[in-house]
Amino acid sequence: MKSKVNEIQVRYKEKLKASFSIGCSQDACNILYDNWDKDTIGLHESFKILLLNNSNKVKGVYELSTGGITGTLVDIRILFAIVLKSVSTAIILAHNHPSSKLKPSEADKQITRKIKEAATFLDIKVLDHIIIVPNGAYYSFADNGIL
Repeated sequence: MKSKVNEIQVRYKEKLKASFSIGCSQDACNILYDNWDKDTIGLHESFKILLLNNSNKVKGVYELSTGGITGTLVDIRILFAIVLKSVSTAIILAHNHPSSKLKPSEADKQITRKIKEAATFLDIKVLDHIIIVPNGAYYSFADNGIL
């Protein structure tokens, strides 16, 4: 009797050449805000990752999760599956605060530390974690020295 198992395929298909470079938190915020659904940014939290190549050029934006008014679940196993599948060497974490409060919560700080620690083992750089509010203002963990 022959055992049958699922075939696993891992693919990454680049449709657009990476052309936007990230030089500072404002660059990252601009790209993230441009790619955020303005109809829901003030309604519920979402968590996204900005995927970068070795030259800090943007490969893409991936929406990892969508939650409720005050939080969203971040599964770091799925986060790193996306990072590895896209062959990214650096990432910028991002989520929105519908309340327009720019201050990171203790939970925000904890998940950032956890992701950064895991990334170290995979030689992936976590360059920043950005909190965006509905009017486009942002808070950068890197700029504020807490990354």
